[in-house]
Amino acid sequence: MRIHFIAIGGSAMHNLAIALHKKGFQVTGSDDVIFEPSSSRLARYGILPEHMGWDEANITADLDAVILGMHAFADNPELLKARSLGLKIYSYPEYIYEQTKNKLRVVIGGSHGKTTITSMILHVLNYYERDFDYLVGAQLEGFDTMVKVTEEAPLIVIEGDEYLASTIDRRPKFHLYKANIAVISGIAWDHINVFPTFEEYIQQFDLFINTIEPHGKLIFCQNDKILSDLVSKSATDAEKIGYDIPPHKVIDGITYILPENTALNVFGDHNLMNLNAARLVCEQLEISSAEFYQAISSFKGAARRLELLHRQNNTNVYKDFAHSPSKLKATIEAVKSQFEGRNLVACIELHTFSSLNKAFLAQYEGTMDEADLAIVYIDEQTFRHKKMEPFTSLDVQTAFKNSNLQFFNDATTLKLYLSNINFKNTNLLLMSSGNFGGIDLVKLARELNT
Repeated sequence: MRIHFIAIGGSAMHNLAIALHKKGFQVTGSDDVIFEPSSSRLARYGILPEHMGWDEANITADLDAVILGMHAFADNPELLKARSLGLKIYSYPEYIYEQTKNKLRVVIGGSHGKTTITSMILHVLNYYERDFDYLVGAQLEGFDTMVKVTEEAPLIVIEGDEYLASTIDRRPKFHLYKANIAVISGIAWDHINVFPTFEEYIQQFDLFINTIEPHGKLIFCQNDKILSDLVSKSATDAEKIGYDIPPHKVIDGITYILPENTALNVFGDHNLMNLNAARLVCEQLEISSAEFYQAISSFKGAARRLELLHRQNNTNVYKDFAHSPSKLKATIEAVKSQFEGRNLVACIELHTFSSLNKAFLAQYEGTMDEADLAIVYIDEQTFRHKKMEPFTSLDVQTAFKNSNLQFFNDATTLKLYLSNINFKNTNLLLMSSGNFGGIDLVKLARELNT
């Protein structure tokens, strides 16, 4: 098979390119810019484009398929050439389905927790040396790539994103996978640039439920009232399996699952619910609860999810991917409840299109109330890059309903402020889908006054 990737440098795209290269396909690709780690990883497998930019000459009639990334626009010259030649053009979720339509497909959907649930399932399957394919949104310990697609594996575990498939395919990605076993972790409004109302956003999950294959399974968080109502009204013939927070206890900052008393490396109600979702999926894959708990005890967490950067005296510094209101609130509550005797300094970088939209900002009301000190950082360059009107300190304090909240738009000033705090018996939680203006977070964590 000869496959060409338009916008090969994307996180999922370059991983799929590597997976197909490993499968023995002849893979080529193009992009206008490719960042690390994509460029090094593509180079390692000999499929990094020699030159950046688009070139119609890359598109020839003998290509079996063209895979189009979200980064490529509708007027992309390579896309126009592929269309003129009548070539088969896929979005990457479409192509994942094409390669796995004869396998058992497990699809993890939801506004939050997708990566963690998927990672937990992969960890357990790997622990028991099961043969499986996968697509996950983070680099995991013990896994070379974020995508694996083979001929032999009988099943695939897919992190099912609700964002659009490509510039010419406006369907949410998770609608295209046609799950045999589906998970929905919860619903909290996101991607307002695509789904401008909460009702439109909810509808995508209703449509996802209807894509489940006949007589499939739907595993859902029954703690989420909006989701529970949606599931109860659904006419799907899938078996509906609800889950909740499992019984547990916390001793000296370590969470134990009951009644087995299994010590975990992860913590917080949201992670415990993620764990229960993963357990129920594994049960469908004939892994018992006892086997699941044995394997999950060594799970250290998904990349960038409550990642411990440094521990010193009675101070832990965590980095987390949280950026949406629901993720922000859940992550703060998790760290606060895990270390009840410690104060918490919580700092979030608002970085996504939704979070920088003034109309959406009010969704953050009360989300940082559990923190002893709440800090919001927005890189001024982000507003310029996205061509959006900058926020003032008052805008942010008003939206969060927190007059004590500290606001920064300069990374150097933020770093200096954190360096001057006494962190004795205090944890620091740094949350962003960006990079805090290039601050070396590990170095910062090691140099804090504890």
